[in-house]
Amino acid sequence: MNPPGNVPVVPEINSKRRQENMGPGKEDPMKKKNKKKKDYRPNYFLSIPITNKEIIRGIQTLQNTIIKQDKRLSKVMTNCGSFHVTLLVMHLLSEEEVNLGIGALLETKALIEEILQGRDLNLPFQGIGNFGNQVGFVKLAEGDHVATLLEIAEAAKRTFQEKGILAGENRSFKPHLTFMKLSKSPELRRKGVKKIDPELYEKFVDHKFGEESLFRIDLCSMLKEKQSNGYYHCESSIVIGKKPVIIMDLIKEALLGERMGMLSKVKQIKELLSKPEIQAQIKRELFDIRPSSSDNQEKTY
Repeated sequence: MNPPGNVPVVPEINSKRRQENMGPGKEDPMKKKNKKKKDYRPNYFLSIPITNKEIIRGIQTLQNTIIKQDKRLSKVMTNCGSFHVTLLVMHLLSEEEVNLGIGALLETKALIEEILQGRDLNLPFQGIGNFGNQVGFVKLAEGDHVATLLEIAEAAKRTFQEKGILAGENRSFKPHLTFMKLSKSPELRRKGVKKIDPELYEKFVDHKFGEESLFRIDLCSMLKEKQSNGYYHCESSIVIGKKPVIIMDLIKEALLGERMGMLSKVKQIKELLSKPEIQAQIKRELFDIRPSSSDNQEKTY
């Protein structure tokens, strides 16, 4: 045992021995690992996209209500195409690590389906919360679905970490749907706007925004250019169960079927027009080809 007040020196000795064994010019792998953890800054995340139009419209109404009271805050609103719930954050340094992340995501699918056992996971959103009055979010309502989502998040975290990926945060996982954050506008912060007044959204404190069914999880980049619809750059996705069929899906399917039928007809027409006898017939009809007068004269003599 070490005398009280004395700091043990064994780790320092071990560190020196490792450095001696490695030789000059080589970095201690333990220091390298600790440095990597120290520099850890998430640049990728697992996203549950929000696709329910009722939820999207409700949040847009909330945002407009806030902007009417303080127009400056229009700059800190989240684009409706970006609405999502973050399941896990991570740091991927290279394309090789991105590929590792894609592999981990694909492995996570089986674990999630094992957790759900064929059941749907519906996520109801109700009320408003904030982080330090700097980030505003729609809260996930209480219920059994919260424990299930936490279990899924933990399974994903474990799968990514087993592949050597720096994933997860020190703080506990708190699922939420961000609709505004002051960090989106450094200019406002420089002008002294450092807090969001909760009274701006007090009418929505208990508002029910709707339910989102978990059907897809995306591996997204925080830094790459977003898609045209405002959603994040997506490296890969997994589909969980079956997405509920809605009217628009049926309409799209019907239109696709009709389009495929038309394309088939067009193909048949092109094949018909490519035949030499058909082309010759069309030329005769278009130009009304008749025997010339000289031909007629030759025939009379």
